[in-house]
Amino acid sequence: MSSNLHPMLNVAIKAARTAGSIINRAALDVESVRVSAKQTNDFVTEVDQAAEQAIIDTLLTAYPDHGILAEESGERAGKHGGADHVWIIDPLDGTTNFIHGFPVYCVSIALAVKGKLEQAVIYDPTRNDLFCATKGRGAYLNDRRIRVAKRIHLRDTLLSTGFPFRPGDAMKPYLSMLGDIMPRCAGIRRPGSAALDLAYVAAGFSDGFFETGLQPWDMAAGALLVTEAGGLVGNFTGESDFLHRKECLAANPKIYGQLVSVVGKYSQFASAGDKAALRQGLPTADETAAAEAKTAASQVTPETALTAAVQQPATAPAAKPEGDAPF
Repeated sequence: MSSNLHPMLNVAIKAARTAGSIINRAALDVESVRVSAKQTNDFVTEVDQAAEQAIIDTLLTAYPDHGILAEESGERAGKHGGADHVWIIDPLDGTTNFIHGFPVYCVSIALAVKGKLEQAVIYDPTRNDLFCATKGRGAYLNDRRIRVAKRIHLRDTLLSTGFPFRPGDAMKPYLSMLGDIMPRCAGIRRPGSAALDLAYVAAGFSDGFFETGLQPWDMAAGALLVTEAGGLVGNFTGESDFLHRKECLAANPKIYGQLVSVVGKYSQFASAGDKAALRQGLPTADETAAAEAKTAASQVTPETALTAAVQQPATAPAAKPEGDAPF
């Protein structure tokens, strides 16, 4: 750990690596790991619980007054001077991948101070990749500064997402949204760890991410990584209020706006008109405006453009300087 890092980030890194060691040891014999189901397709293992306790112990040893919001053990309020500091923890994001031996999962730890994300660590124990960020100091992968990708056209992008998997999740609207996006981009991937998906957007490995049904511990650390790497994060309508709203959209600024124009109508915060149009299979207001603009542009011919140019007031030529020209 670097002495240049914020002290709280250093403690979070120590906690993440400790949890990663627990996960790696268990991965050597994953078949023996005890697994239980919180609900259909939503699993928890003894490894999640052990890793989470190790993280909490490390954080509270250093900062005993801080609050905790953790996936497995829930919320624990802070006290005294630390009441405004809340550590948001997912000890093993990608549990289903882990119990199948599919090596895409991570430890995610973030610190919110007065509701604002200030520190973030995402640790991938299978690759020993450490992503970290402090607000205002940039985002890093293994001590290397990272930035979001520079692509500017949605058609060139590689996007990541997560599929609805719990009973009651809105599968049909999600499939409609996926059908809208897939023809407009170069490819979509579903790795199975939202935190790692966001870290990959921050590092420029992918160009954007969208998913519904998420919890704060899925998004918090990754969101700070993305913004510190120059990207944008919000809900599907592009608003910054997303952490407790169960939907997340992230990308570089150019791609972000293009994604909002596609997925915005699928948001729980979409306008009543857009929701009604979506149910009836009609174009939304934004889509209608875009279609009208495209039609108007297609009606501009060289002849009409020339006529419009001729009808513009003439611009007086610039006056010649007095005397001989210098060349």
